[in-house]
Amino acid sequence: MTDCLFCKIAVGQIPAEIVYEDDDLVAFRDIAPVAPQHILLIPRKHIVGPSSIAEEDDQLIGRMMRIAGKVAADNGIGNAFRLVLSNGADAGQLVFHIHMHIIGGRPLHWPPG
Repeated sequence: MTDCLFCKIAVGQIPAEIVYEDDDLVAFRDIAPVAPQHILLIPRKHIVGPSSIAEEDDQLIGRMMRIAGKVAADNGIGNAFRLVLSNGADAGQLVFHIHMHIIGGRPLHWPPG
């Protein structure tokens, strides 16, 4: 996607504070954090959102879950963090490229909002 903000971050066209990257995934600090630790984890492949995940993406999305824990540990978040995926504008999705929020660094309450 040529106009996708997160696709541009994934290929280095837009700078971001990258905290993890491999051939399939990129993690970077959110520019508007809601907690002391707020990292976004995205696939390099453009997927619009959770409802757009195809069967062929199952392994990639599962790997995102595992890497989220690694990113949390490597960035001092520890074992107390929340993973958030939003689907659609009414759910608060602002960038239409699937992304997982890794949020921690303070007590998190429920419900979130």
